[in-house]
Amino acid sequence: MKRVLAVLAALAVVAAGLGGLVVWQNTYELREEAVVIGRGGHALDGVLALPERGRGPFPLVVFVHGDGPVDATHDTFYRPMWEAFARAGYASLSWNKPGVGGAPGDWLDQSMDDRAGEAADAIAWARQRPDIDGSRVGLWGASQAGWVLPKIAAQDRGIRFVIAVSPAVNWHRQGRYNLLAELGRDGASDAEVAAALARRETGLELLGRGASYEEYVSAVGDPRGMTAARWRFVSKNHTADASADLPALRGTPVLLVLAGHDVNVDTAETETVYRRLLPGPALRVAHYPDATHGLVEQAVEESPLRLTLTALFAPRALFADGFLTDQQRFLTSVGAVARQDLAPRQLPRPSGTPRPLRPNPSADRHTVTCWSRPSRTRLGGPWPYCSTVTCPAVDSR
Repeated sequence: MKRVLAVLAALAVVAAGLGGLVVWQNTYELREEAVVIGRGGHALDGVLALPERGRGPFPLVVFVHGDGPVDATHDTFYRPMWEAFARAGYASLSWNKPGVGGAPGDWLDQSMDDRAGEAADAIAWARQRPDIDGSRVGLWGASQAGWVLPKIAAQDRGIRFVIAVSPAVNWHRQGRYNLLAELGRDGASDAEVAAALARRETGLELLGRGASYEEYVSAVGDPRGMTAARWRFVSKNHTADASADLPALRGTPVLLVLAGHDVNVDTAETETVYRRLLPGPALRVAHYPDATHGLVEQAVEESPLRLTLTALFAPRALFADGFLTDQQRFLTSVGAVARQDLAPRQLPRPSGTPRPLRPNPSADRHTVTCWSRPSRTRLGGPWPYCSTVTCPAVDSR
């Protein structure tokens, strides 16, 4: 009996130690404030994450979610990024999607324009706070946010930077890529691929003529997870294409983050479109060869046990090597450029008469420092090595 009690006591000590480790690893160097963002008679429940010290005003990163019922913290997935951004001196703002966490509404009722308007309202709210520098607001967005980020920038010319993580470009092409990539990953036969493509074409034809959900089910039989609400959402958004709005980001520092094992988004197409529509040094492209769509290391994501243990005991290690620090450096660089633009400068005069130093707050052109590590390069030039984090899938089933 004594031996059993001793074993139980030892297990209790180990459990307490592991519990303490989990708490410690999931404690972040920042201040979180629960906020309510007023929006046209409705309210968005959100979180404002501030640097651990100081009263600001702080520059702000506004988070734009990917697909799915995402809450303000993305089930705590965002917190390691908030911490990295806080270390660079930035605040972060995020909120529950409609219908998530008790919030009113239903995110499946939203169009991409609705989502952009929602973000614009949140930015306007943030700019009224004395602890936020309203002249230095930028965006972070993943996956489906690829259709939302450029819309926000087109509406708000005061957006100073964008971090686009695994962003989609064209809904139809992305959906086809996603379908074929998943079928290939799962070892589907030629007959299964042909049947899936035929089913997809039927769905697209029905979407094109505004068919009802009942018509869809009648045409395809088993809806395979396509609910009436999801069909309504896809019907509103299946023509989305970021190409029309991306030029609004020209001259704005953009960090495009791409994963090497992305089965959701065709990263080659995304990079080609971004480079074509956003030429110049303001665009930086970071590749993370070992990452999945969500910028989690592939080896971690493919093992449910390893994924769970990493999330509990080392949440910062979920992300691909360099992903957090590279974003932090990007924000530091953007901040340095902003401070330089606002600093007094000597303007040349033909007469040689001394001219008083004056600030230049209207400067709107930025350059971004490209950091390199000797052993890691990207195609076309030096760039830090990066990887991914798992984001909900975007589909056009």
